Amino acid sequence: MELQPIQSKIYEIRGQRVMLDRDLAELYQVTTSALNQAVKRNSKRFPPDFMFQLTNQEFANLKSQIVTSGWGGIRKMPYAFTEQGVAMLSGLLNSDIAINANIAIMRAFVAMRNYITTTTQITAELSEIRAKLALLERADEDNAEAVNDLSEDMRKEKS
Repeated sequence: MELQPIQSKIYEIRGQRVMLDRDLAELYQVTTSALNQAVKRNSKRFPPDFMFQLTNQEFANLKSQIVTSGWGGIRKMPYAFTEQGVAMLSGLLNSDIAINANIAIMRAFVAMRNYITTTTQITAELSEIRAKLALLERADEDNAEAVNDLSEDMRKEKS
């Protein structure tokens, strides 16, 4: 299973990277209602930091960011699963398809985390380089000013 299509279904909501119940159900090849029913039967496994239901506003914001025609007919707000919630789902869905999908999803979360870490490091290094460049530019300006002053002094001495 390719990581890119999975990564495109990982959203940031409430400051956490999450996947929606409908996207997980699609990957596990079960219906969204079957997935949510399994979760309800095992609700103790899903504390609020593993899974939460989107508010109307969060759902509206999400829909505005995603260009898709598949949002029609939703009667309940979707559930969002954090990485830990997805890991917990692996204990509920035991088909080969669900197991393979879960492995790919975990890899997608890890790849995104690694990308963010790498990007953060590169950004920090770039800031450091910019600061050093600014110091060098300032030193060059000071040196150019000193050379100009010396040149002017030498001209005055010759006159």
